[in-house]
Amino acid sequence: MSVTPETPCIVGVGQRTWHPDAVSADGAPEPLAMWEEVARAAADDSTAGARLLEAIDDLEVVYCQTWQYDDPVARLAERVRAQPRRRHYSGIGGTTPQILVQDAAARILAGEVDRVLVVGAEALATRVRVKKAGERYAASFPPSEQPPFPWEAPFHPAELAHSLHGAYLAFALFDNARRAQRRVALGEYRRQIAEMMAPMSTIAAANPSAWFRTARSVDDILTARPDNRMVAYPYTKYMTAVMDVDMAAAVILTSHAEADRIGVPADRRVYLRGWCDAYDPVYVAEHPDLGRSPAMEAASAEALRSAGTGIDDIAHLDLYSCFGSSLNFARDALGLGLDDARPLTVTGGLPYHGGPASNYMTHSLATMVDVLRHDAGSLGLVSGVGMSMTKHVFGCYSTEPGPLRPPRREVVTAQVGAHGVARITEAHDGPATVATYSVLHGRDGAAEWGLAVCDLSDGSRCYARFSDPDLLAVAESEELVGRTLHLEPVPVRLRNGRDGTRNDARLA
Repeated sequence: MSVTPETPCIVGVGQRTWHPDAVSADGAPEPLAMWEEVARAAADDSTAGARLLEAIDDLEVVYCQTWQYDDPVARLAERVRAQPRRRHYSGIGGTTPQILVQDAAARILAGEVDRVLVVGAEALATRVRVKKAGERYAASFPPSEQPPFPWEAPFHPAELAHSLHGAYLAFALFDNARRAQRRVALGEYRRQIAEMMAPMSTIAAANPSAWFRTARSVDDILTARPDNRMVAYPYTKYMTAVMDVDMAAAVILTSHAEADRIGVPADRRVYLRGWCDAYDPVYVAEHPDLGRSPAMEAASAEALRSAGTGIDDIAHLDLYSCFGSSLNFARDALGLGLDDARPLTVTGGLPYHGGPASNYMTHSLATMVDVLRHDAGSLGLVSGVGMSMTKHVFGCYSTEPGPLRPPRREVVTAQVGAHGVARITEAHDGPATVATYSVLHGRDGAAEWGLAVCDLSDGSRCYARFSDPDLLAVAESEELVGRTLHLEPVPVRLRNGRDGTRNDARLA
C-alpha cells in the first residue's frame, strides 16, 4: 500500500531489565542513567544511532515514581545532546505511554514534529532494597521542593472512609461483579483466572526482559499458601501485578519521510494503524455496570475501526494485565472467548514480566515492535488501563502502513456517556443490596476485613465494610452479590485528617 510522507512509524525500540542476580549489590542505576541507556539502545535499533537522538525535536518522559528530578526532561536532553522543541513530563497511569505515542503520532501527521522519543524507567526494586537496609534512596539533581504526586482526581471521602486505597481491591471488586453476572461458581471463576494467567507466565519465562522468568502451573497460581497468599479475593499474589521492578524502555517515532531521510531500513519500521482512548467514571461505585467497561468496549471498537480491521485479523495481543478484571473486561470488549488460542500478552504480563508503575506500556510497545518485525504484515493490538478501571486505551500496529482514520472522539465520548454515572451516598442506615464485594487478607494469609459496594433503594450506591468472621467466610464460599446487608454508619477519622463516615455491615 502506498504511504504518505507524514505517516508516523516506530523506527527504534530499546528496553532493559536489571535483574537482582545480574547487577551489583547497589542495584540498578538511577532513572536518569536508565533513560539514557534505553534511549541510546532505541536509536541504535533504528540503525541511525546517536545522530537521531541528537536530532530529537519532541522528548516525552513517562512519570517516574522512583525519584523526582528538578527538570527530568532537560536532564535527559543534556545527556543525549538533544535540543527538543517540545519537552513533556507526563502524568500517571497505565495508559500513559500509548497516549504519548498516539499524541506524538498526531503531531507528526500534522507536520509539527518529525522525531519523537518516548522513554520511561523505574528503579523501584532498588529503592525497596535501599529502604530495607535502613537507608534513604537518593539520586542526582533533586528538586528544591518535592513536587506533589500528580493525582488526577481527589480521593472520594467515602472511599477513604472505607480504606479503598489499593488497586488490587478495586480490581477485585470488578471481577467479583463480573463473576456474579455470569453466574459462575466462586471456585470455578478463580480457576478461570488462573487458567488465563498460567500461559502468560510461560511467555514471561521465555522473555529475557521479564522480572519473573518462571513458568507457573494453574494450580501454582490458584492455590493460596505462604508464598502465594490470598491478597484480595479472588486474587492470590501470583494473580497481581508486580510494580517493584528495575526496568526501562524507550520508543522512537518519526514520519515515513524522515525515516527515509535518515536511512532507517524498511523492515525496521512499525506503523501506528489505529488508536483510541476512552474513560469510565473515576470512582468504583460510580460505574453503572460493575461487571463491564463501556469505555473499553467503545475504545477498542474505535481503534479497530480506525485501523480498518477487526479483531479476527489481529495476530498478536498485549492486553493490560494488572489484575484479572482488566484482562477479563478487555476480552469481553473484544469478543475473545475462553477458547481463543491467541496469547493475551507478548511480554508475559504485569504479574510476571513486571509492571513498572506508569511505564509498562513502553515495554509492551517495544516487545510488540520486535514481534511484528518477525511477523511482517501481521497486526498487533496493545491496551492500557489506568487508575481504578477509569482510563482505557488501545493501539493497533503493523509493519504494513494503512489508511489512517483518526478516532472519532466525540462519538466515543457520547457512547460512554450514555451509560451515565451512579451517585454515591456516603452514609446509610438500614438495608442495602450487595452489588459486588471483596475480602482483604493480611500478610499471614488470614482474612481481615471485607468491602462491599451496595445498591440502595433510591438508586444510589454506597460502600460498606464488614469484619465478622462468619460473614468473611461466607463471602469466600457463597455468592454474596444480591444478598441484603444491614448497614450502620459510624464516624471515622480519614487519612487526610478530616472526619468521615464508614458504613459497617452485617447480614440482615
